[in-house]
Amino acid sequence: MPYMVWGQNVGYKTTAVSQSVSQGNGEPHTHCAMSTEVKPGMSLRPLGLEPPPEQELLCIFGTGDLGRSLGQRLLQTGYRVVYGSRRPHSCGPLPPGAQVMSHTEAAQLAAVVIVCVHREHYDFMEEVAPQLKGKVFLCGDKAEAKQAVRELATRLGLSVLDRGSLSAAREVEDFPLQLFPEWRLPLCIATGLTAFFFFYLLIRDIIYAYVEQDKDISFRIMVSLANKVFPIVSLIMLSLCYLPGVMAAILQLYRGTKYRRFPDWLDHWMLCRKQLGLLALGFAFLHVLYTLLIPIRYYVRYEIRAYTVLQIRENKTEVFDTTSAWYTDSYFSVGILGFALYVLLGITSLPSVSNALSWREFSFVQSKLGHLTLLLCTLHTYLYGWNRFLRPSTYKWWTPPGYMLCLVVPSVVLVLKLLMVLPCVDRSLGRIRQGWERTGPEGEGTKPLMA
Repeated sequence: MPYMVWGQNVGYKTTAVSQSVSQGNGEPHTHCAMSTEVKPGMSLRPLGLEPPPEQELLCIFGTGDLGRSLGQRLLQTGYRVVYGSRRPHSCGPLPPGAQVMSHTEAAQLAAVVIVCVHREHYDFMEEVAPQLKGKVFLCGDKAEAKQAVRELATRLGLSVLDRGSLSAAREVEDFPLQLFPEWRLPLCIATGLTAFFFFYLLIRDIIYAYVEQDKDISFRIMVSLANKVFPIVSLIMLSLCYLPGVMAAILQLYRGTKYRRFPDWLDHWMLCRKQLGLLALGFAFLHVLYTLLIPIRYYVRYEIRAYTVLQIRENKTEVFDTTSAWYTDSYFSVGILGFALYVLLGITSLPSVSNALSWREFSFVQSKLGHLTLLLCTLHTYLYGWNRFLRPSTYKWWTPPGYMLCLVVPSVVLVLKLLMVLPCVDRSLGRIRQGWERTGPEGEGTKPLMA
């Protein structure tokens, strides 16, 4: 007899079920997902499905938010529900029509047991082990048990993902307990880039001044150095969001089909683009905040006063340079526009916002406006450098400044993207993505894969 374990991170009205089916030792099986507002008296059974025969009785261990929400859903789908509780006489309000009794009594009555308790409260399972003896699991080795739970989940309007044999149960149950599994690669990239450019700029700016000029400017580490590292890492990580898409397009053009899997490393890279973008946005926010600090820094105010006094003493007036005014205003303007689009990309990546957009709208924002954001941020960096690359003093110890290094990846991405939007290339790529395949030893001709 199958029994299931569901996660405990939901409320009563909005139920988000995303966990597993399991053994008495807490090892799980199937991932399901649902989000719906439950209203009394409403049938939530999917269209085309008959109600369960003779109102099958199901047992739910746990009378918390998840247990109550799931029980209400099961009742409205046509099942009968009995709750197993540690305190059957003081367990709080339950859905109308449901029974409540001890774990042992409830398990004896039902063919299917659903466990809706936290893992740390699994101790009671040892007490009801005799009643659970012989029961099998969805993430298990018996097809009949999987089918029973699959039918139950389907009647609830859920999508069932079979994770295979019982050996995969522990891995499935550990999914909700993993710490940022999709963020590991982006966090490693961000940490590596930050550490590299911090020490690189530390050597070029701070140590170089101390060794070659006998100046102690170590105070610049806290703000000036950090404000160079943050935009560099942000721009590189933003470009890394769009580089795998360009590489995937090149692979599809080379293969002449969209029906071959990408390499695992590229597939994994594409799956973590959202996390890369959000981290890049975080670094951009830090850059903005640190830039706003510049006018109130002691060092900046001291330099302004010292320069003003020097001009007075020497009775000099600096001539207004229109070219410098244009370049600085353009630099700031392009940076502001790029950051505004940056924020827009971050907002539309939120599930509550992306779910309200159609696929075409979401694709337009994340792809078209995303590449525009990358273009503006790259142009912002080029304007920052302006003509400094012509000055020998820029290359301390024969090393290029950090902003030059960070321009390599985004420039490559933008050039490749420009090649992809050329009519001849874009037309071929569009046909491939619509289902056409290149045939023949040398790729002559095309044929549709689908009628």
